[in-house]
Amino acid sequence: MADAGEARPVIRVGEGPISIDQIALLATGGARVELTEQPEVRARIERGARLLAERLERGGTVYGVTTGFGESCETEVPGDSIAALPYNLMRFHGCGTGRIFDELESAAVVAVRLAALAGGWSGVRLVVLERLCELLNHRVLPQIPAEGSVGASGDLTPLSYVVATLVGERESSYRGEVMESAAALAAAGVEPLKLRPKDSLALMNGTSVMTALGCLAYARARRLARLCAALTAMASDVMHGNPAHFDDRIFAAKPHPGQRACARWIRDDLEYHRRDGDNGQRLQDRYSIRCAPHVIGVLLDALPQARALLETELNGANDNPLIDPDTGDVLHGGNFYGGHACFVLDGLKTAVANLADLLDRQLALVCNVNTNHGLPANLVARTEPDRAAHHGFKAMQITASALTAEALKLCMPASVFSRSTECHNQDKVSMGTIAARDCLRIVELTETVAAVCALAMVQGVDIRAGERCHRRSLAMREAVRARVPVNSGDRRMDRDIAVVLELLRGDQLPIGAIDFG
Repeated sequence: MADAGEARPVIRVGEGPISIDQIALLATGGARVELTEQPEVRARIERGARLLAERLERGGTVYGVTTGFGESCETEVPGDSIAALPYNLMRFHGCGTGRIFDELESAAVVAVRLAALAGGWSGVRLVVLERLCELLNHRVLPQIPAEGSVGASGDLTPLSYVVATLVGERESSYRGEVMESAAALAAAGVEPLKLRPKDSLALMNGTSVMTALGCLAYARARRLARLCAALTAMASDVMHGNPAHFDDRIFAAKPHPGQRACARWIRDDLEYHRRDGDNGQRLQDRYSIRCAPHVIGVLLDALPQARALLETELNGANDNPLIDPDTGDVLHGGNFYGGHACFVLDGLKTAVANLADLLDRQLALVCNVNTNHGLPANLVARTEPDRAAHHGFKAMQITASALTAEALKLCMPASVFSRSTECHNQDKVSMGTIAARDCLRIVELTETVAAVCALAMVQGVDIRAGERCHRRSLAMREAVRARVPVNSGDRRMDRDIAVVLELLRGDQLPIGAIDFG
């Protein structure tokens, strides 16, 4: 994470659509964010806020501003209570439960909400967007509980914690330390926001939590696809597999682009050049090797649609009501419904869980003397007389199977669990935030399975002494062995897993370029 004082690139919100990659960069603190200085964009935002204020001055009725919320939309709020309403909305939604989002997740939520408001449809002032920029730039980040959103009306409960930070209530983190939000704002030199009538509704009534988590899951899933291709190449190397399974002619005959790209990655990692009779010890490798591009390719082919839908969601106006910044018309609708995000994330989590299953099967092959073509059982590398008393990767395989089972269990689509709530006003909801949380958890589990599998394949390369191993296998061995010694006797291996995860998440494993060529 970049220090607040370091020179960082600047992302200007309002000058065009914000991408998943930019959200990921803001989440890490690797870039600063500023609201555009383009006069027409700033004027559009301010015009929406002014037209809303003028409507209220004329005594107009606006949902959530002069009325109650949800099923209480027909309850008129007396004029002398309107100023308290945005504070009350934030406060009564302070009922989130579960783990607290980490700083990466919290920052992504703030960044996505900022992008959604920049279109000028929400009737909020420029100062609201500027305060969100300050939270990101100073790393004053809301402590947001993960649970409590049904994904329509948006992410009301978790986003209430963003509002609370802006006004100096509840808790936030500042430079990694959790403290009262008022103290965090003061330490960062940020003025607490004084809420206007629609501010809380505009900040809370949107899909920004599910979309933010989806952006983070997308970036990690993309990296996982390339890692799984690299591990498949290693598995083929250490088990003397048949590299011809990845011949481009096979994939040209059924040309799913992601599947074909994955085969190319594996082929390049194996330094394969078409030759007659270039078979391994088995004419046809088992499916978890031979069909790896077909498994990984599903995820790769799903990613472009996922990006398109997530980026539409993060840049779209997704609160209610919208204020037409040209006419001042109040538009009551349902853009807070997170169905597209939920669809994407329910799909991604299944595609990613299948990678865990693929790697778990490859690990089973490499540990089994009946399938690994000459490697010792469980990859026991010990050669001393007490070799029979050591167990190599026996328990590591159990761990990988447990993690895989948990990932697969989470694949049930969240959208099918819609529940009618809030006096049957919210009677059809997306459950997109649950899908997002499931997706991130599946990504985390699959990364850990991949770490176990990487350690096993590196152990295999060592046992083979690098014989018949190609550049990807050798590069991965070098990177892992710089931090993790060979397992030459029974010892704890949880720290080995943690080190490989650290290398992966820090982009320090030589998994190869993620290009679709």
